[in-house]
Amino acid sequence: MTESVRLAKRIAALVPCSRREAELYITGGWVKVDGQVVEEPQFRVTAQKIELHPKAAPVPVVPATLLLHQAAAATPQLPCAKTHAADDPSGLRLLKHHFLHLTQCLPLERGASGLAVFSQDGRVTRKLAADAGSIEQEYVVETAGALSTDGLKLLNHGLDYNGKPLPPAKVSWQNETRLRFALKGVQTGQIAHMFQAVGLQIVSLKRLRIGRISLSKLPAGQWRYLMPSERF
Repeated sequence: MTESVRLAKRIAALVPCSRREAELYITGGWVKVDGQVVEEPQFRVTAQKIELHPKAAPVPVVPATLLLHQAAAATPQLPCAKTHAADDPSGLRLLKHHFLHLTQCLPLERGASGLAVFSQDGRVTRKLAADAGSIEQEYVVETAGALSTDGLKLLNHGLDYNGKPLPPAKVSWQNETRLRFALKGVQTGQIAHMFQAVGLQIVSLKRLRIGRISLSKLPAGQWRYLMPSERF
């Protein structure tokens, strides 16, 4: 065979199955061309060896949610195949489809590091958007400067932002320069404003947790899948 055809057409003839089923096999990562997984139905083939995984199923790829340990950088990092954590406990197969149409949920402050969430799952994106005011986020902040009188008390409760009182937070010292705190309804610029109001400057800001999902031991710059059993 010298004339190339779309991989989906070849699979449809080999299985045999419908063209739609063939596309699902391919985007699901079940098809190899000369020993290499190919996930693009439009990939052109001629006389290459085509293999379909014995456990292949023609079902749509389930939308994924990716949890990234974002490094502090001017340009936000995006998850990619190269930075997938080797010890990802989810057991999910890495697919190119999982990097399409990702929405970043509850974006980090500019220059901050820590837990970042990217999702294709409408249930996840809607929940994190709708419940942003009630989902607790936990941070650790490296600070400089001198804390004002009653500054710790004010950080816990008593500050305003954009003309409105802020809800109570849970703030405590970890050491002489580092504060750990948890709060709900985090607004853009709010954290920097809170610390400036009590005489402190932020040296570094890291998000450790969103709701029930924590950064845990995920290495910096790497990501893992949100497991089906996990909930924010």
